Amino acid sequence: MFARTSTGKFYRKPFVILLIVLIALVAASVPIAIYSYRNGGTQTAQTNTAMGKCSTLPQITPLNSADIKSGLIYEIMVDRFFEGAPNKSIPANDTAPTDPTHQNWHAYWGGDLQGITDKIPYLAGMGVSAIWITPIVENITQPAYGDQAGYHGYWAQDDYQIDPHFGTWSDFDTLVQTAHSHGIQVIVDFAANHSNPRNTGADGAIYKNGVLQASYGNDPNNWFHHTQNQQSDSLYQQEYGTLEDLSDFAQENPAVDAYLKGAILQFSQHGADGFRFDSVKSMPGPTGGWLKTVSDAIEAKKPSYLVGEWYLTGGTGAVTYSEAAQFANSSGMAILNFPIDTALRDVYGVGLSSPNEINSTLQQEYKDFLWPNDLPNFIDNHDMARFLSLNSSHTSLNEALTAMMTIPGIPIVYYGTEQYLVNNNNSGEDPYNRPMMPGFSTTTQAYHLISCLAALRRANPALAYGNYAPIKITHDVYLFERQFGQSVVVTAINSSADTTHSFTNLQTALPAGSYTDVLGGLQGGSALQVGAQGMINSVALQPNEIAVWQYTAPDGQTPLLGSAAPELTHPGDTMILDGQGFGASGTVQIGGVSAKIIQWSTNSVSVTVPQIPGGLTTAKICNSAGCSGAYSVNIASAAQVPVNFTLNGLPTLTSSDHVYITGNVAELGNNSLDITKALGPMVTPDTGNVQFLLASLPACASIQYRYFIEHADGSYTMQSGSAQTYTVPCSGEGAITDNWQGK
Repeated sequence: MFARTSTGKFYRKPFVILLIVLIALVAASVPIAIYSYRNGGTQTAQTNTAMGKCSTLPQITPLNSADIKSGLIYEIMVDRFFEGAPNKSIPANDTAPTDPTHQNWHAYWGGDLQGITDKIPYLAGMGVSAIWITPIVENITQPAYGDQAGYHGYWAQDDYQIDPHFGTWSDFDTLVQTAHSHGIQVIVDFAANHSNPRNTGADGAIYKNGVLQASYGNDPNNWFHHTQNQQSDSLYQQEYGTLEDLSDFAQENPAVDAYLKGAILQFSQHGADGFRFDSVKSMPGPTGGWLKTVSDAIEAKKPSYLVGEWYLTGGTGAVTYSEAAQFANSSGMAILNFPIDTALRDVYGVGLSSPNEINSTLQQEYKDFLWPNDLPNFIDNHDMARFLSLNSSHTSLNEALTAMMTIPGIPIVYYGTEQYLVNNNNSGEDPYNRPMMPGFSTTTQAYHLISCLAALRRANPALAYGNYAPIKITHDVYLFERQFGQSVVVTAINSSADTTHSFTNLQTALPAGSYTDVLGGLQGGSALQVGAQGMINSVALQPNEIAVWQYTAPDGQTPLLGSAAPELTHPGDTMILDGQGFGASGTVQIGGVSAKIIQWSTNSVSVTVPQIPGGLTTAKICNSAGCSGAYSVNIASAAQVPVNFTLNGLPTLTSSDHVYITGNVAELGNNSLDITKALGPMVTPDTGNVQFLLASLPACASIQYRYFIEHADGSYTMQSGSAQTYTVPCSGEGAITDNWQGK
């Protein structure tokens, strides 16, 4: 998220001192089991004496820029990772604090793009398939709040230039090329909500290639929202309020829209494979507005993985959870899975609850999200205390990592976790959750654990595309499985430090046979015997035991479709379908219409989205043996253009009354009065009776639309008279101002 003098995050500190169980590191002289996996066969053990070497698994699932479900993301705070170019060319007028001694936690410490490039082989060895780098655009060139620099990247001053503390565009190009040569994608963090702090430092000033566009205190063309800091969770405060004194962009301004999209697409042109967007809930029209037009603009250039930070302070019952789910289902962006982060930290970090909190969160997300396997999971990041600040036990960290990497969703490892990086000053909160990377050992238990599970994610499609089912959950034990077709992964975690838990007559989808722990007994995992019809007659989990067992099925004749990405496309865009058993050739249907094949392989097919009506529909893939099941896809009616609706003259509304817009295109709900399909709710300032909403509409379309008020009891009041009409501009932004018709 943003950076500030103190985080103000809401994570609880442990009120019980957890017992730290010391476990012996596996010495180089002790054999570690590695496994030879035969498609369709029983697992057999070999031995190897080198710590960190897992079995060589067949990479049967692809990894492309639209579908990274089988991957592992590694988050890097660029300034704190590694300095590869110590003699940087910093302009004389750049007075932002620097400290090569690493004593001033608010200064630049030297990490740069060259440093990441230098360590790409280290990351590849850990199984990393995508790196998320914090923002690298030019940040403010003078200190703010006394002695603070924009070392974190979230205080942008020029979104078109690379910050010289990090390098140059040439350095970014080299990073992308090097990462791609090792099978690693590059996800760029971009802060489109704001520039930099107002009333301090650069006063929000924003430049384009060195040319001043506006500042917060000199803003004649309304580049910024001049509002108070967010005071509540009201939609207006959320979308138009100022976030922590950061100068808030007015995305409804066509100049701002063009500026931000141009900067984002510049990264795409330089090879970025995806984007992480900061503070998405704080931008206008989050559930279907400006950011949807951003997604569409990016995907029109090339398929990319997009994710937004929708910060939730609790689980699935949090105030904005329903809006977050709606955003993820409609915007073309996944969202960072804060509810799962909360659950993992509660269970393994502070011991506040049983693994049932994780299970119930997943079960709820399966109901609310269209693509739960797209949601990135994490146990910490740059905005919260590291996991090891909550619980210093490496054993507990291993348990949390194993759960995170095998439940539904895409795992994110925060830089240094594999090296047990932690600083507990101020309970590990910002900025002490951002120490310098201490080293690059490939022999730590965490590095070994992560590399094993990353390899398994690439080899077994159950972790990328599979469903989820609990097998046994107690206060200490989390035993669950993932399944895709006949491929299965079973995870068992016993978090008790002193109790062995034994179970009988458990049911699994694993075929009958003997299965050895994928982790090579790293944390006590032993063999699992499965009988006929998937019956586990007995299993005993020793204290703090972790075991992962797997079966990778051979390709069948009928296609299994596990992914269709990106999450938002429009006719003419490229869509990539991934799964298993596609064969040598076949057909793809999207919305019941045949799509033109661009590329075909047994596990991945690229097509051109056909000319079909917009809306939520399905894709399926067929070959001579049959067709896959249907996979949900979101199709925009056409290229998307932001249009700002303003509605005046409304009757007096209560706090429970909400205004929506419905119309004759999918983006307006196809004339539905269902508030989950219509566009809205519109927002209103804390004073006044005007309502407005920044919508995403199909370019060049002639639309007919109407407003209606939804009341607390579920009834509604429709505007009187005929529907309004409007022709959406073919580019840029549009604006509509109406008066309410009726009483």
